[in-house]
Formats: sequence, C-alpha cells, structure tokens
Amino acid sequence: MAKVEYPAEVRALIAELKRLPGVGPRSAERVAVYLLQNPKANPMDLSAALRACHETVKACPLCGFFMGESDCAVCSEQGREAALLCVVEQPTDVLPIERSGVFRGLYHCLGGKLSPLDDVRPEDLRIGGLVRRVRETPGTEVILATSSDVEGEATANYLSEVLAPTGCQITRLAQGLPAGGGLEFADELTLSRAFEGRR
Repeated sequence: MAKVEYPAEVRALIAELKRLPGVGPRSAERVAVYLLQNPKANPMDLSAALRACHETVKACPLCGFFMGESDCAVCSEQGREAALLCVVEQPTDVLPIERSGVFRGLYHCLGGKLSPLDDVRPEDLRIGGLVRRVRETPGTEVILATSSDVEGEATANYLSEVLAPTGCQITRLAQGLPAGGGLEFADELTLSRAFEGRR
C-alpha cells in the first residue's frame, strides 16, 4: 500500500519553512497547513510582503542597519552624536539599544562575530568600514557591544587591537549582560546599566 503524502506543492512549502531558523519539521507543517486552511492567513499578503522586503530592504552602506527605499532611519536622524559609535554584531542588536533610550550615538553592525568553527574570519565582517569611520571622525569613542560569549569576547579583543592605532577611545559594555547572552534578550534597565558602566 502506497504511503500517503501531502501534494508536492505543500511538501515544497514545508521544506522552505524548515529552512527558517528555529522552525522544525512539525512547526513547518503546522504553519503550511495554517496558511492553506485558515481564511485569515492571507498567504498572498505574506507573499507580497516577503517579495517587497526581498526587493527593497538592504543594509545601510554606512552602518549596516536595515533600510528600505528611504534613507537609513539611524544615520539620517538629526541630533545624534557622531563621535559616539556603538559596534554591534547584527542589525537586530540595534533595536534593543534604541528602545532603552540610553544611547544617542551612531551604530556599526559587523554582520556577525569571529568564529573559527563557523569559518567566520575578520575579512568576512565589516571591520574595514569601521576603521574608516573612526579615522574620519577624530575623537570618536567606540563602544564594543558584542555578546559576552567566547566569540563575542574574541571579536571585541580583535577590534580593540585593530582600532588601537587610530587613537580612539575604546570601551566595552559592562555589568548587567548575562554571560553567553545576546542583546536581544536584555531588558531596557539592564542595557541602560551596561551603557552607564562601560569600561
């Protein structure tokens, strides 16, 4: 007796959903069936939103944060301190800091962190652009806000060595961030204290 399967189109949808981070086979199947059966799912709207993001959203050439058809929301905002530069691993790390309201400078998103096991080397990150920005703005304070895991600490140490010849002030977020934790899990008070206690 033949094994009953979903139609090929549904299997293809499930396979694509499984490629998303944190989505396992059962979750992918549930989402696919929901999109097919629930009248409120609006799969065509989801498809249009995905297409629009794919076609228009890109990284800001200066800071690396997300931008659509308009200018980068961070770099174009008036009143930010140009000589205060917070270095984060990913663009998603910008929003928790912004929500805390404690930082009014600019950002530089590296696009990851050094990780020999994952074959992420310095040339894979946006380090050259960071050095250029620091050299172009004398008196810059660079706040290293990489995660406190082994790779994040290694990245911060490497950046300290690379930036040292520029003469900029280099600080590191201090207390409050849990060991091995990322910025996306930190609350506003924790982030506020980490910025105030940077060293």
